[in-house]
Amino acid sequence: MGALMPVTAYTQLCNHVREVALLSSMESTLSWDQETYMPPRALSYRARQMSWLSGKAHAMATGRMMQKLIHQAQMAKLPEAKMTANVRVIAEEFERNARIPNRLIVEESELTAHAKHAWAEARRTSNFNLFAPHLEKLIGIARRKAELWGYADEPYDALLHAYERGTRTRELAGLFAKLKPELTRIAHAAVEKSRKVKPGLLRGRYPLEKQKLLNAEVAASIGFDFQAGRIDTTTHPFCTTLGPRDVRLTTRYDEADFTSSLFGVLHEAGHGLYEQGLPEDDFGLPSGRACSLGIHESQSRLWENHVGRSCSFWQRWLPRAAEYFPHLKKLSINDFLAAIHRAEYSFIRVEADEATYDLHILLRFDIERRLVSGSLAVKDVQEAWNALFQELFGMTPPDAAHGCLQDIHWSMGGLGYFATYTLGNLNAAQLFATARRHKRIATAMDRADYAPLLTWLRENVHARGGALLPGEVMQLATGKATDARHHLRHLHARFVA
Repeated sequence: MGALMPVTAYTQLCNHVREVALLSSMESTLSWDQETYMPPRALSYRARQMSWLSGKAHAMATGRMMQKLIHQAQMAKLPEAKMTANVRVIAEEFERNARIPNRLIVEESELTAHAKHAWAEARRTSNFNLFAPHLEKLIGIARRKAELWGYADEPYDALLHAYERGTRTRELAGLFAKLKPELTRIAHAAVEKSRKVKPGLLRGRYPLEKQKLLNAEVAASIGFDFQAGRIDTTTHPFCTTLGPRDVRLTTRYDEADFTSSLFGVLHEAGHGLYEQGLPEDDFGLPSGRACSLGIHESQSRLWENHVGRSCSFWQRWLPRAAEYFPHLKKLSINDFLAAIHRAEYSFIRVEADEATYDLHILLRFDIERRLVSGSLAVKDVQEAWNALFQELFGMTPPDAAHGCLQDIHWSMGGLGYFATYTLGNLNAAQLFATARRHKRIATAMDRADYAPLLTWLRENVHARGGALLPGEVMQLATGKATDARHHLRHLHARFVA
């Protein structure tokens, strides 16, 4: 019996953690339904359901039983490194979660349910004042949580940790400050070069049902398993995991441009492939979940941009797209690539091209950081946003819907999130460059066969789960810490050279 005790202690802890994950997955299911199919008048009761589940999950995750089980597992001599790593991360998360009172979790959950609805209406009517009171409360909660968690330099550190463990705000600020001049130069050069490309080259009539069929074919071709996932329609595209082998993608459609939904699906399918590649038996444990959002975004940006906007990809898929949309037959592959690589300063982040995308993230990082520190008041957000947008892009958003109301993240309480998009771009370029060094992978990709690439990602990123820090995952997968040079080389080669 004595030999079984260490594993028994670990098993009991894992079972408890999995119960917490069950409650959290129920809340995720209700949240997905709210964003896709829930009737509007159900909002108030839905908010109560979700806040109750959040409170129960938090109570289980921070209670005496969890503390006791962690202690027993820490005292045990575990036979596997994965077990030790899981216990370490669970203990770290317990320490962090236990600092937040249950009433604050319940309050935040109910508030975000109402805030998402208010944001959607505010965005629809382009009226920031409808969302501002909700944002004020969410900022207040974020500051309270940051103070309870503690931080090294500034409150934003505590929020960033939830999405990118081991990263400091000042490190990101320094990185972004170094990147800003080169990103600005590349964006300007790309926009100027793209003036030669006729705008609206792909505008036409693209029936929604045909777009959906094409999108599903493309997602399946890169490895997304529709027996373990699906695609639905929503205001803001996202990917969410409701349980092992239950990954939901969403996108939005433009009947005049099929690439809007297609690239959205490729992006979200990249997230979905990561989720479907995580160890199923470890669902709910650190080893069975994503490492960080910077790593998660590397997967979506890799499949959307490095794969989905490549010449070899469209040599395969343009003829198929033309079967659905016959007017595309008049376009050569070169004209089509010129159209999807056309760089243009735009107001909407999710529709931005690669060359200008990171400027959107630099803006949001700056605004968020100031909001959390208190140096920017909520009432001044729209003015500050417009001023910084003018500095970075040389134009001012025509209304709030094209400016500070375009993203759903703040309404979800996702403060500290945006920087991970640019980290994802950096990681994506580095991972893709590393994978292409393998001749078998490069040769297959040239034929639009992405199975070897997906296998490499599964082995070097997905299978590692989330027990490691993001920097450790990148070091193991590529041999180096995250290096911005790969991303800058990619942008220069595609848009400037």
